[in-house]
Amino acid sequence: MTIKNIAILALAILLPLSMGAQKKKKRVVKKPVVIEEPQEDPRITNMREMTQQIVIIDSIVVDKDWILPHLLLSPETGSLMMTRDFLGKSVKGFAFVNEMGNKAYFSQPDDSLRQQLFTSDVLGDEWSTPQPLKGISDGIIEASYPFMLTDGITFYFAGKGEESIGGYDIFMTRYDSRNSSFFKPENIGMPFNSEANDYLYAIDELNRIGYFVSDRRQPEGKVCIYTFVPTESRKTYDPSVYTEKQIRDFADIIRIADTWGNGAERKAALARLKTINLTESSAIMRPNISSLPIVINDALTYYSVKEFRSNKAATLYKEYLKAQDRLTTLEAELAKARDQFPKAVSADRRSLRQRILQMEDEAQKLYKRIPSLEKDIRKEENKVIN
Repeated sequence: MTIKNIAILALAILLPLSMGAQKKKKRVVKKPVVIEEPQEDPRITNMREMTQQIVIIDSIVVDKDWILPHLLLSPETGSLMMTRDFLGKSVKGFAFVNEMGNKAYFSQPDDSLRQQLFTSDVLGDEWSTPQPLKGISDGIIEASYPFMLTDGITFYFAGKGEESIGGYDIFMTRYDSRNSSFFKPENIGMPFNSEANDYLYAIDELNRIGYFVSDRRQPEGKVCIYTFVPTESRKTYDPSVYTEKQIRDFADIIRIADTWGNGAERKAALARLKTINLTESSAIMRPNISSLPIVINDALTYYSVKEFRSNKAATLYKEYLKAQDRLTTLEAELAKARDQFPKAVSADRRSLRQRILQMEDEAQKLYKRIPSLEKDIRKEENKVIN
């Protein structure tokens, strides 16, 4: 074999080996996928760590439009009402009048339809022209649900703004008499505030009973009213005594019974509640049953039976008011019965269980009846006005 033939043979052998080496793929090392957990707003973290330690006496879930009947405050506290009842015209919002009946704070929509706070004083026999509250607009874009303590200085309201962690949060400020203005509002923190909407905050100083309202963990249109024991100084949960989870549960109000301690303070608070003159306070706090709002169409909301043009719609509206009133009573009775059930002796539980079942059945019928009435009211009224 010649040298030329040997070279050709060697090339024939090496060429496939070279091509095979070129086709060999490099090994790709996959990097592990790192999933970043969403970071909590530092304000919420800090607020939770500073959760105020309070005793929550009780709670009840009600319609958002039916808060006032459940706030049993003594006459010495002042009075809460709807803005429309204070101004005597169809205006959305909440109002507070002091115990002397000579100064009022209330919310009403501004030109952008956002709720803003105003004040008015009695001059002679008439209320003065409403004036916007000075000082609270710093960081607050919307405000409602006003409440002033009897000192005439400490003011609470619900607002939306830079310092809110949810929708509405409860804020506190104080009146600066030197400048005739309020200081910059402060978020009062947890457990009063949450990442949901937190509304009205009111204190009966005479009886040491407080209320705050929240829609946390509630369906659309419902709120929970919490009754609690207000304290003179702010005390937070000691992290050396309570675990991080326990403090988180206190902040989120997972179980109100966890706040009772040995139960002595709650028992004393319940006794004080009974001393409130319920007849007088109910008359002050309960909204006029003839002025419950109802949406007729996208551009029209009625607040009383007098506004209806359809006689049939007006009759249905009266039925609607009675149904709402009965449902409110039922919800209050159910809450009390459910609270009594675990404490009742065996002999009483059977009748109590039957009573609860009957009330639940009636409430379920009303839950279906009320939306049906609303639909029929709108239908009949729109027949006349369109």
